[in-house]
Amino acid sequence: MKTNAAGIRLIQQFEGLRLAAYQDMVGVWTIGYGHTGPEVKKGLTITQQQADQLLAADLETFETGIGKAVTVPLSANQFSALVSFSYNLGLGNLRSSTLLRLLNQGDYAGAAAQFPRWDRAGGQPVAGLLRRRQAEQVLFQQGA
Repeated sequence: MKTNAAGIRLIQQFEGLRLAAYQDMVGVWTIGYGHTGPEVKKGLTITQQQADQLLAADLETFETGIGKAVTVPLSANQFSALVSFSYNLGLGNLRSSTLLRLLNQGDYAGAAAQFPRWDRAGGQPVAGLLRRRQAEQVLFQQGA
């Protein structure tokens, strides 16, 4: 499966676009639409085209990860909500989550209820993360 347009918009909206490397709220060097990695360092700048390419490559990584982690059927919106969740929190957090456990048991409603629980950075609640989790939850709960 591929991330749908609604999922991509959600990621772009909440990640924002920065063409110069910056440190996120927990100190991780980041660029583009929330791209991280060993090549992202202070002083790095990229173009819009490079940001779009990084996003596309990152999406493929998370799409593959969701495909391997989830064992139940997903709608396009459910899949895209999980890509956004993992894009922000990492596949490791998804794999170890109650959200994934409930989902793979077929408890879609229980899984959806887990999204808002992931609203912390550095151990502290963050209003922006709660808004993102709520948007992911809404997308997950929509049909299609």
